[in-house]
Formats: sequence, C-alpha cells, structure tokens
Amino acid sequence: MTSKAKVSKHQLAAQFRAFIDPRYVITDEETLKPYECDGMATYCEMPMLVVLPDTVEQVQQVMRICNQHGIPVVARGAGTGLSAGAMPHREGVVLSLARFSRILDIDPLARTARLQPGVRNLAISEEAAKYGLYYGPDPSSQIACTIGGNVAENAGGVHCLKYGLTVHNIISVEMVTAEGELVTIGSDGLDSCGMDLLALLTGSEGLLGVVTEVKVKLLPVPEVARVVMAGFDSIQKAADAVGGIIANGIIPAGLEMMDSHAIVAADDFIGGGYPREAKALLLCEVDGTEEEVDEHIAQTEALFHELGATSVRTSRTEEERALLWKGRKSAFPAVGKISPDYYCMDGTIPRRHLAHVLTEIEKLSGQFGLRVANVFHAGDGNLHPLILFDANAPGELERTEAFGASILRLCVEAGGCITGEHGVGVEKIRQMVVQFTDEELRQFHDVKTAFDPVGILNPGKNVPALKFCQEYRALAPTQHTQTDAPHG
Repeated sequence: MTSKAKVSKHQLAAQFRAFIDPRYVITDEETLKPYECDGMATYCEMPMLVVLPDTVEQVQQVMRICNQHGIPVVARGAGTGLSAGAMPHREGVVLSLARFSRILDIDPLARTARLQPGVRNLAISEEAAKYGLYYGPDPSSQIACTIGGNVAENAGGVHCLKYGLTVHNIISVEMVTAEGELVTIGSDGLDSCGMDLLALLTGSEGLLGVVTEVKVKLLPVPEVARVVMAGFDSIQKAADAVGGIIANGIIPAGLEMMDSHAIVAADDFIGGGYPREAKALLLCEVDGTEEEVDEHIAQTEALFHELGATSVRTSRTEEERALLWKGRKSAFPAVGKISPDYYCMDGTIPRRHLAHVLTEIEKLSGQFGLRVANVFHAGDGNLHPLILFDANAPGELERTEAFGASILRLCVEAGGCITGEHGVGVEKIRQMVVQFTDEELRQFHDVKTAFDPVGILNPGKNVPALKFCQEYRALAPTQHTQTDAPHG
C-alpha cells in the first residue's frame, strides 16, 4: 500500500459525519464489536471505525477520502461469509452496505430484478414470487446473506448444479472504484465487446470495487419439483450413484450428499425422517413439467436401487419436499449441537473422485484425532467438510487448521481447487500457494493493482504477498497450516 499522510480516527470520523448522518459513523468500541468478524469467527480484528452510508454518492465520497489518505476499506454485507473475507483491518474502515436494502425494480416480462446490494437473497424470490418467478442461487444462508455478498463470493447453493452460480445469474453490476468513480460492468445485451469484466468482478471478494447495485436474472417457478432421498451403506456406493445419475442424462435441480454424522445431527435438529442407520444419503431434486418429473423420478428411483441404495423415499407433497431440504440447509447449525465448535471447509473436486477424496478425509480424521461431518453439493463436487473441535482445548484449534489445510491440498491433488463458493479471504490465503504458481499469483496482483493502485480495498485477503510464497513452498506439506505465513 502506498504510504500516505496519517489521519487520526477522530479526524476521519469528522470528515465522514460531514455528509453521513452521525448515527451511522461508529467509533465507540462497544458498537464496533459486532463488526470484528464475519461467520468465520476464528479470525477477528476490531476496525478503526464503521460507516453505513445510504446513497451511492456517500459511498463515492467515503472511497475518495480513504483513497486520499491510503486508508484500508472492507466492504461488508450481512457478515455471513465463511472465509474471514469481511474481517476488518485494524487501521481501516468497514463500509457496511446494510442500509442499501431496497428492491429497485422487478420486470416480469424481461425476468430481471434490479437490487441494492443489501437485499437478502431469499427476499428476491419472495418478491418475485408475485410474478411466478424466483432467483436461482440459494446458499444455505439465503435467509440472511445479501446479493452484494453473493456477488463478492460467487455464491451457489443446493440448486447450482442445474441453475448455476451467481456468475451465471447476474446481468450487470454497478460499482464504486477505489478512487470513487461510479462504473457499470455488464449490460442488458446478450454479449458485449471487450473482456468479460463481470465474470472477473464476481467472486473478487471486495478487492476490486464496492458493489452498489446488481441486476439479476429471474427464473419461472417450476410447475413441479420433487425430491428423492436415498440412503446407502457406504460412501463409495453413494458417490458412485452421483455419477450414475449424471451419466444417465438426468440433470437434477439439486444433488446433495450427507454422511452419517451429518444425517443424525440434521435428523435430530429438524425431525425429517432421515435414514439414521445410513453411512451416506443423497437428496436428488427433479423439477419441470409434471410429465418429465414423473419420468425422471421413476428413472432416479430405479437407478438408486440398482446402485445399492438401502432405502429410497420420494416426497409426495410440497411440505414434505421442503422438510427434506430443511434438514440439508440446517446441517451447519445442526452439527453445532453435537460439537462445541466446527470449522467449515470449502473445496471443489471432480465428481469422479468423490469416493477417493471422502475416504482420504476419513483417514485424515483418524490421523488428526478429530471428527468430520460431510455435507455438500455432490452434483458439482463442492465439498463442505465440517471439522468438529473444541476451541477451549489446548492445541485443538491449531490441529483443526492443519487438518483443514490437508483437506484443501487433497482437493488440489485430485484436480480440484481450494474453494467453491466460500472464497479465499484470510482462511485459505496460504493454500493459494498450493494451487497457483508464483507467476499466476503475480498476475492476480497485477489485476488488483489495475483496479486499486493504492491497495486500499480489502488488503491482506485472497492473494498472498509474493515474498512469502517461496518460504511456504519450502515447508514440508505436514508443516502447512492455515496460519503459518503472513499475508500482504
């Protein structure tokens, strides 16, 4: 970051209060406390101050002031992220978009919605339902997470297999640059000339700009949707069944897997009638017209039986379908009831390696002496191992982080990557060195510099400082943990 003349906390607050209601410029420690972390509470840092603007012009002015003084800015949505991507900088400003919570327009003919970044994911579908439409990406935190945060992390959800991630469902984004310029990325056209900056911005974790408006695609609510739940007596059989479904030409709306730990925890949590004796279960949703759903459900049930399912149950009502999904979407808080703490990982692998990777994770569980519950998007190979631990037990957090680092290395070795939808943030920044070469990381830095020459937007996240990469590579794999090298 370029060195700038220092400005005190009180001087900065005074500048912000000149154009933002003083109630929304937070400087006292007690009120700052809720902003010290996101959903990844392992990593915490108190910010210098927090601002909550409610107009684009105010956001622009905040960015101009911070850019002038070289002050770090961390844009924040609902704070549901799971990689410490919204963790504050101790010498910086948290720019909360919580007051940008309006649905600006829904066009039922064009099937689009214009949204401020603080609109909750679920609220989009609730409003669009009036027109028989909904928004496709549905992360488990959709009741709370915001569309701005979804863009920052390229969020997915249980239905991303058929309907895609955030990047596949947005049309354009309005954002404020590090210098305070307002720009629009993307357009209503089917294509546009030049580089695809919209794809570059989606998933950039707040490093390239501050999103102030998002235009998304809406989908017609399917005529029918039904879920087949199949229990298996081994992970191998369940993993083989995932490939079997896709190989037979069925593209489910969602195809999720849970292991025995997650099954019992979720069933205790919501009472969904999950097969508690199963080693793994699959939830396979098929949607469309009545005729095609009936055909695909019959094929799916037959395939599951053929591939070794010990139990097969199909939802008959919308209420039953919602209950089966509720167990899956409640899996994270459910696991929280069986362990003092859990560490949620997020790696992606090719589907064909599901059984191998899950078996290796089980071996690592034994090596590290920590239980792991697996609940994830099996259809696209996006894993979410939940490592169960007790942060109050000496050394257990460090052991958990080392276990997590080993899982991510395993994903890369299987031909996958270190994140699917949670982002890199602080949590996985060391594993960027595992996946990318120094030259590739240098290119990431060049992109960052092109958008943010002073380096004020979310510094210390996502891309490791190059000077530490060689030190990391020199360590033996067993020495790699989530906290073994500084970042820049």
